[in-house]
Amino acid sequence: MIPSIKIEDYSYDLPEERIAKYPLPERDSSKLLVYEDGHVSDHVFRDIPSLLPEGSIMVFNNTKVVPARLHFQRESGAHIEIFCLEPVEPAEYATAFATCGRCSWKCVIGNAKRWKNDILHAYNPSSDPAFAAMDLKARLVEREGQTGTVEFEWLGGESFSRVLEICGTVPIPPYLNRETESIDLERYQTLYALTRGSVAAPTAGLHFTDRVLDAISARGIDREYVCLHVGAGTFLPVKSEDVADHPMHREPFVVSLDLLKRLAGRKGKIVAVGTTSVRTLESLYYVGVSCIEKGHPEDVSQWAPYSRTYEYSPQEAVGAIVSYLEANSLKELKVGTRIIIVPGFRFRFVDVLVTNFHQPESTLILLVSAFLGGDWRTVYDHALAKGYRFLSYGDSSLLKRRD
Repeated sequence: MIPSIKIEDYSYDLPEERIAKYPLPERDSSKLLVYEDGHVSDHVFRDIPSLLPEGSIMVFNNTKVVPARLHFQRESGAHIEIFCLEPVEPAEYATAFATCGRCSWKCVIGNAKRWKNDILHAYNPSSDPAFAAMDLKARLVEREGQTGTVEFEWLGGESFSRVLEICGTVPIPPYLNRETESIDLERYQTLYALTRGSVAAPTAGLHFTDRVLDAISARGIDREYVCLHVGAGTFLPVKSEDVADHPMHREPFVVSLDLLKRLAGRKGKIVAVGTTSVRTLESLYYVGVSCIEKGHPEDVSQWAPYSRTYEYSPQEAVGAIVSYLEANSLKELKVGTRIIIVPGFRFRFVDVLVTNFHQPESTLILLVSAFLGGDWRTVYDHALAKGYRFLSYGDSSLLKRRD
């Protein structure tokens, strides 16, 4: 049954001055709030290795932010911003980034009403010769509200990833209320980012430095990686009064066969770095149910966790995915999820969550509330009272699940 949740119950007063507009000079010098069984304590992020459960598995999202925001100009002078979300033709990310000459993407289109059916030329305010040589153009193939399918065409034989590097900008969150700056090119990216595809950083990972990662490994805690490409939907607040009316966007993810085998036989706690890692890991259960009942993996729908009672164990679910991959000589699971995690959700895998402090009335606040058994205000009231910095470039928290 789809739960009825009023989003106004997940609001709080976030003063503008508490939003971190820029990162701190050192990634691991941010504050770290630790929550366990209703109790809160204050630390520094570089202390996190000693605060993790012994023998645990720590799961990071190694997606890489791409400079997916492009600016174009009509002959009338009107500016159109195009924000690439996911590839359409070719549909696979790696292939789309490697494509030369032409490709099409699903995009968010700023100032969409001003764009008719004319072909747009990329806006090159600094008259960069490399930019100009590409002669990047955009054609609207299909429109759907503020989104649509856009075909890009360019010269020079460069890959689309190179086009984005030359012509695009890093899409920092709109709530920072500033333009992208040079510091964002480095700091709005995790140190372990590997696979291009996100239009937003998995920001919980921005705090990790090499010394913190080395200290985690030195404690015998295994570091594992999944890849979920974060979509623009992560920026969208819940606008409907009832959460049941809020649509979640599909996000593709990849999990290796080796990690799935580890999860099937796991003994220690699972620590998820970021809400995207949580959504990936918890989606695996429902992918496994699909493998058990239908013989193959399927995308996870938004309300699948609440639609019925599931009796399979997490080990059975993950084991079914492993069996499917091995039977088809596949080394990784590639699928998508629209899962929404709200109070009442039953967690199957994640025991500990590392995450930043999120916007009021967001799906991420709902996830934190679900993880803490409804006790999210204890965390947020403390963070506000103690001067924590909020949102993407803000401080961090280590939350231990409370059922």
